Amino acid sequence: GHIRTPHYIRGHAGVIERWCGNFPVPEELAQMRSGLPAQPLYRVRFAQREVWPDYRGRDDDVVEIEIFQHWLLPA
Repeated sequence: GHIRTPHYIRGHAGVIERWCGNFPVPEELAQMRSGLPAQPLYRVRFAQREVWPDYRGRDDDVVEIEIFQHWLLPA
């Protein structure tokens, strides 16, 4: 996982909820570079019970996180 991917979500499988568009790469922008070519950004949905095994909320509760394509691994 990339440093900008929340630590608690790393290693968990999610479902791509939607494509948000293509955007400059943040780690390149942080180095004062152009961030190009732009990369796809996705909103990924994770079941809260899978992320936090002791979660006591509803079974259908989710957490959604926007993650760049190059930070994702195939499931």
